[in-house]
Amino acid sequence: MIKGKLIKVFRVKPGTNITLKDYDTGWVQTKELKELGKDKIKEHAGEILEQNLAHLTVMQELLYADDRYSLLLVFQAMDAAGKDGTIKHVMSGVNPQGCQVFSFKKPSSEDLDHNFLWRYMKNLPERGRIGIFNRSYYEDVLVVKVHPELIQNIPEVKVDEPFWEGRYQDINALERHLVRNGTVVLKFFLNVSKEEQKKRFMERLGRREKNWKFSASDLAARGRWDDYMDAYEDAINATSTEWAPWYIVPADHKWATRAIVADIITTSLRGLDLKFPEVTDAQLKLLDEARLALQNE
Repeated sequence: MIKGKLIKVFRVKPGTNITLKDYDTGWVQTKELKELGKDKIKEHAGEILEQNLAHLTVMQELLYADDRYSLLLVFQAMDAAGKDGTIKHVMSGVNPQGCQVFSFKKPSSEDLDHNFLWRYMKNLPERGRIGIFNRSYYEDVLVVKVHPELIQNIPEVKVDEPFWEGRYQDINALERHLVRNGTVVLKFFLNVSKEEQKKRFMERLGRREKNWKFSASDLAARGRWDDYMDAYEDAINATSTEWAPWYIVPADHKWATRAIVADIITTSLRGLDLKFPEVTDAQLKLLDEARLALQNE
């Protein structure tokens, strides 16, 4: 497992004003890690990931059997930061029946005729299940903030700072409501560097089997990198709360990203004190009768 003091490096403390430039996108998060060296850290990260995949399999079964909580995982990042790969690897041991992944693309006309949270609320996980949002309602304070022309038709709207503050308040209220009703909300910003993004874009362009993953819009977003970083900083500062924290996860090395995300998820689930339902004396009697009936067939 990852040490608690290191996890705190990634968790954004409520009330603080973070600057993304202060966060290392690589593997050197502390002086202790630097002293150990990349090879040792990479090996340890692989061990952590394997341990947590095994733990997550057990914890998912407990989550379902306990039937009190649900888990919502929110992933946000710039293009090519590794959201898809992280979800694929971290959730590889999870029973598909207990987990749903939703990837939110451009909103439909129906979506735009509702409030900005509507299409996400329809897909929240029920008790006992894990829901994963590959992009989320945060798009409406990220992409839409960079491109305010995308705002739906709201009467007498004035797109200024109070408008965005109102959206942050709406998001905080939604997440507070979810947590009060048994949904654990974990939010991950996969923090990739502009240099690493370029490297991954070049790989997509250079390998025919990966060409389909590249879009002209990827370059357009890259061209407004600083605007997006400002939008992410504002959103994270306004919405990292005690009940729904943000984790800024380094994403330049996929092995580090996956180990960190997996450990945060399993650590959070272990903290819920999940239990298998206790069987009553009456139920035990029925089980004994069923066993006897089967033996006497």
